Amino acid sequence: MILWLADLILIYKRPFIYLQNAFYKYSYMDILSGLGHLAGASRFRRISERLYLDGDKIYQDAGIKFKASWFSVFYTIANSEHSITITEIADQIDFTHITVKNVLRELEKEGLVIVSPNPNDKRSKVVHLSVDGHAQLKRLSPLWQSFSLAIKSLFEYGHPDILNILDRIDLESTKRPINERVFSNDFDAVRIVDYQPSLKHHFYDLAAPWLLAVLKGNLEEEDKYTLNNPEEAYIKEGGFLFFAKHKSSVVGCVVLKRLDDDTFEFAKLFIDPEYRKLGIATKLIQRCITRCIENEAKELWLQTTVSMPEAHKLYYKLGFNDGEAPPQMDVLKRTEKIMFKPL
Repeated sequence: MILWLADLILIYKRPFIYLQNAFYKYSYMDILSGLGHLAGASRFRRISERLYLDGDKIYQDAGIKFKASWFSVFYTIANSEHSITITEIADQIDFTHITVKNVLRELEKEGLVIVSPNPNDKRSKVVHLSVDGHAQLKRLSPLWQSFSLAIKSLFEYGHPDILNILDRIDLESTKRPINERVFSNDFDAVRIVDYQPSLKHHFYDLAAPWLLAVLKGNLEEEDKYTLNNPEEAYIKEGGFLFFAKHKSSVVGCVVLKRLDDDTFEFAKLFIDPEYRKLGIATKLIQRCITRCIENEAKELWLQTTVSMPEAHKLYYKLGFNDGEAPPQMDVLKRTEKIMFKPL
């Protein structure tokens, strides 16, 4: 019996060791997952390193001598109409000078770029693609298209609007670095939440005063109905209603009205005057954009008046353009300007 057990252990020893190693590997990886947001930077780095390694394999399998870590610098040089300085490269991709210099050193060694003294400034150097670099670019371009689609399919496992989400994280981490946030007690200053029945009265409280003032007490029929019946007017029609919370207070709202399967309109964007200048309008509009992309919409529209130039600046900044009202939009009497954002 003992010998039989020993033989059994020997037979299953190798797969057992494999499973044991796999368990340890999973447990190690799960350490970061279990730390939540604390390990956010570490998880970004882990994903980044994995993508770079996989990128190198793609170039190797395609028979192209190129590194994934060269892409940003090489692409910036290739898309410059003239020789470009190291400082200009670093500024355009927001890399450190030392990182750019290290990549350029490798690119120059491979004969893909030419680095020469800057004729306008002896203290700096300029870079352009070599003949071999241009030839390499032709080989890389079709591969990058496939690469882009593969990364898109991967990223969408996280969220269909992942690129905009990354843009927001990138921007916010620049505007207010994490080292400043650590010592702040205002971590959850503004949060955007979906409509709940308990929040219904806040919609009227936020929207009605402004509309009554602008329309001199004479609400349009559409306003009278929607202000008192947001669920019937928007939610049941396939739309959404978002609220902004500052700590425990509801301080803003916006409607995302469905016009058809491919089109939405955002409306009734209102912020409590006491809570303006906190970026709440931007957050509410960004939530509308994200929800549109989640629903595979093609366009997001809005109606506004010419008396709101500051709002127009924000709309343009977020990618909206002037346009003519689509046939499915119910244009309000007070509307003086129509805008849309392709998605």
